[in-house]
Amino acid sequence: MAGKKKALITGIAGFVGSHLAELLLSKGFEVYGFCRSRTKMDHIEEIKNKLILEDADLMDSHSLYTIISRIKPDFVFHLAAQSFVPTSWISPSVTLEVNVSGSANLFEAIRQASIDPVVQIACSSEEYGLVYPDEVPIKETNPLRPQSPYAVSKVAMDYLGYQYFSSYNMKIVRTRGFNHTGPRRGDTFAESNFAKQIALIEKGKQEPIIHVGNLEAKRDYTDVRDMVRAYLLAVEKCEAGDVYNICTGNAIEIGKMLELLLSFSKVKVSTKQDQSRMRPSDVPILIGDNSKFVAQTGWKDEIPFKKTMEDLLNYWRARV
Repeated sequence: MAGKKKALITGIAGFVGSHLAELLLSKGFEVYGFCRSRTKMDHIEEIKNKLILEDADLMDSHSLYTIISRIKPDFVFHLAAQSFVPTSWISPSVTLEVNVSGSANLFEAIRQASIDPVVQIACSSEEYGLVYPDEVPIKETNPLRPQSPYAVSKVAMDYLGYQYFSSYNMKIVRTRGFNHTGPRRGDTFAESNFAKQIALIEKGKQEPIIHVGNLEAKRDYTDVRDMVRAYLLAVEKCEAGDVYNICTGNAIEIGKMLELLLSFSKVKVSTKQDQSRMRPSDVPILIGDNSKFVAQTGWKDEIPFKKTMEDLLNYWRARV
């Protein structure tokens, strides 16, 4: 009998990585992940004993090669990144180093280990950047006009994946995920930050004022649990070297999302715009066209946005 399939996740302890690890364990995979001594483990605490965690750093190509050549994974999910857009304005070079050089180190380690896994790389809808009204919903063929150092780093990683496919025939599938959220989302992201503020107000730990940034931006949100199902389908069914949007095809205005979160709570609040939450340039609307990915995999989003927001709020209620 053949052994279990081996899956390696970079960024396993993160928001998406932890949900993906749970999904892969439920499907019978042997799940490996990269961690560092300073990695926060709270998202994977409950499943830690079922995972095989390796001490590796994307900036240390030797450690990557040593571990990858020993594990010989069948699938690699590359999720580790500096993923918070505002941080990329403050530390553009760190963002580029982690997201671009880190990816190059990973691809090199796989290539030098002489193995042939399917590699999914988590690219981003932020790559599209400035989108004109007649370009919505956004197809994979849309021009990339990145509007932040983070978006530039993801464009570079995306094309690096394509280059390793075309130069070395590596089985790299590029997924451009649009916004995804749900339980465990970091509180630096708008919807999670709002949920946390509501939970704090409910407990009397914050005055009843919610601090907000741009409430007019529209985003296409997928539940993280639907997103990780998509990532698994990507390595099982998508074409190497190709790129796929993963999204719902529907957008919600950030202000409407805040109203939805507030509808789950009895607290009366006012909102206050906070200049520190505004970006030097913000993308007004991101709605994706998922038809290419759906045709290839049969995926569809299953969790209603209302449930995603309710679960996110309950996650913070349990933590504040």
